[in-house]
Amino acid sequence: MIACFDIGGSAIKGAVAYSREDIRPLPKVPTPLHDFDLFATAIEQIAHDGGVDPGSLISISIAGVVDSDTGRITCANIPCIHGRRLVADLSEKLNRPVLVANDADCFALSEAVLGAGRGHRIVFGVILGTGVGGGLVINGKIHEGAGGFAGEWGHGPVSATLAGNPPVTIPRYACGCGQIGCVDAVGAARGMERLHAHIHGVSLPSTEIIAAWDAGDNEATRTIDVYIDVVSGPLAMTINIVGASVVPVGGGLANSLPLIRRLDEAVRARILRQTDKALVIPAELKIEPGLIGAGVLGLMDLEK
Repeated sequence: MIACFDIGGSAIKGAVAYSREDIRPLPKVPTPLHDFDLFATAIEQIAHDGGVDPGSLISISIAGVVDSDTGRITCANIPCIHGRRLVADLSEKLNRPVLVANDADCFALSEAVLGAGRGHRIVFGVILGTGVGGGLVINGKIHEGAGGFAGEWGHGPVSATLAGNPPVTIPRYACGCGQIGCVDAVGAARGMERLHAHIHGVSLPSTEIIAAWDAGDNEATRTIDVYIDVVSGPLAMTINIVGASVVPVGGGLANSLPLIRRLDEAVRARILRQTDKALVIPAELKIEPGLIGAGVLGLMDLEK
């Protein structure tokens, strides 16, 4: 067995992984943001409380990206680890082997091994929630790419400036990554809200926009039409490039099954490979997919 973790800016979620199918969550604790020693101690304490042997492997899913060349992590929402060689520093501090992977990659791995991607050689896992992210799994292994950024289809200045039928002009919004015109700026939950406010001059949370669309509201329907047009093009292009045969979607927006069905229809109309089979589908693992992915990643490492 191993200890596995899903770490974000607010909480450290831990679990004990006995097998890929038997991953048992442990009580979560607040994430120490400004003290690396406290950060490492919290991880060690959770592993100890779970009965995991001292010195055994720790596998971590985290909301950050580790550069495979330098080992340094980009993780702005946890300042005490941002810029560190996290694997080396944690391994030294805890006297344990440590694995660290991006949370979207771990989501994709969990879906590829245990969820909607079972039996598929190339799985592209998509996150539509607070942000727009993704992870690529090929032959059951995470493909990190140069710098660890493979799968990050939400970033890059490619967002449409005209969308919908009839077309509406879309501003090139600034993105948190520092670029302008990213899919993340219009495709995340806040992006849907931004589109609705731009088109109709009314601010609503994404949950209310989707609920109104489900109820047949004309303004919400217009917003969703524009949203699908904006998001489906870049996603279709990404699928053409990576060759995925299934695209599980997680994140808050994936809770709307009609939205994912609409996105799937639009994407399949835009990709080169023509298929009548659903391609963009809801993720199967609704509870703690990052934690499950971290457990799977660690167990796979022990099997080498």
